[in-house]
Amino acid sequence: MKKTFFFLFVLLSITLFAQDVKIKSLQTYINNVQTSFPVLTSPKDFLHIDFDVEAKYPPNLNIIFKFCDRNWNPTNNIFLLNQGQNTAFDLNFFYLPTTVEAAQYHYSNRFPDKLGYVSFPFSGKWRFYIVDSQDPSLIYAEGKFFNIRANQPLKTEIKKETLDKIFDPPQLGYVDWIIADANLMQEYFPFFVDDLEIIQNFLIDYPIVVSRNSTDPNRVFEWDGGSKLKFIAKDVRPGNEYRQVNLENINIYNSKNVTAHLDGIDYTRFFIRGKKDLDGAFELMSPKNINATYLNVTFQVEPPSDVYGDIYLVGAFNNWKVSNNYKMDFNGTFYEITIELKRGIYDYQYVVVNGNPNNPADLNWYILEGNDWSTSDEYNIFLWYRDQNYGGYDRIIGYSKIQTR
Repeated sequence: MKKTFFFLFVLLSITLFAQDVKIKSLQTYINNVQTSFPVLTSPKDFLHIDFDVEAKYPPNLNIIFKFCDRNWNPTNNIFLLNQGQNTAFDLNFFYLPTTVEAAQYHYSNRFPDKLGYVSFPFSGKWRFYIVDSQDPSLIYAEGKFFNIRANQPLKTEIKKETLDKIFDPPQLGYVDWIIADANLMQEYFPFFVDDLEIIQNFLIDYPIVVSRNSTDPNRVFEWDGGSKLKFIAKDVRPGNEYRQVNLENINIYNSKNVTAHLDGIDYTRFFIRGKKDLDGAFELMSPKNINATYLNVTFQVEPPSDVYGDIYLVGAFNNWKVSNNYKMDFNGTFYEITIELKRGIYDYQYVVVNGNPNNPADLNWYILEGNDWSTSDEYNIFLWYRDQNYGGYDRIIGYSKIQTR
């Protein structure tokens, strides 16, 4: 009898703890503003993490926070592990409305948390991992954000210019010059200032980097031999306002399977100015809204006959990452893909790939979308320093944000 009871207990434990768990609609933003870029710039700021969970039972999850180098690699430096304040334990969930399909639970919390279990003491890039509480190596989802403790003033400006090359059509040569000047404080040594990193809107995985060792004529570093440094990026294309799909109207999107737009197919917008967007962000319906369910949304695009290559869908729903999971299928006339999205508003666009989708040089973000100086963009600009403390680490010492209109 005891053996039978033990067997049933083990079987029940496996059922409860080895269940299939899917994290959906993960959002990372600042100070309750869903559309904000995830950068903490003040001790008063807080990081908000929201997500839905598809699971049979409430899962046992933790969130682990790790400080990273400038390439998003988590540190192994024991002095930077932030032990004792790097994990949110035993996450609390609430039930989603029964009308919500494809997810059962929701999590929402802000960090640093009120109990002091999580803090971000270092200035730079951070990653978080949503993991199984019994097996931290089992990662269900992850996110990225910046924590800035910068005291180095950074003067930044933008100029409208054209690239020194003939383009057809000429609009492809329209660029923003982003210029950053720093007069280093006495505590910093010029030789340890390496890079200026520029992130356009939410393109975190495709930064514009101006290195002090750059040989690219469009990425310029200048130093007067003293404390004054200048970085210039001469090849920043403004692009177009993003396309947008709004799934909030339950009268228009009144079934499980829908197309992104009433007329179905998207076309090139190279010579068409887009409407005002969210600068690459997305907004979701409240998780307590009975209509905040998931839909199967089909995107379709018909490119001009002179556009060659594979087409990928990118947007706020996949962190603007060109991924094989979002490669569109060609049916002989147009390209299409169906993805699952929660009701909300999403910025998106199409990218033409000629070659390797993992090589930024093979990605064309503009041939279907256009490139216009009047586009509104947000640029987050970071000055990197090789700090010699704690055995040496990458640190952000200067930060600026520019919003173009």
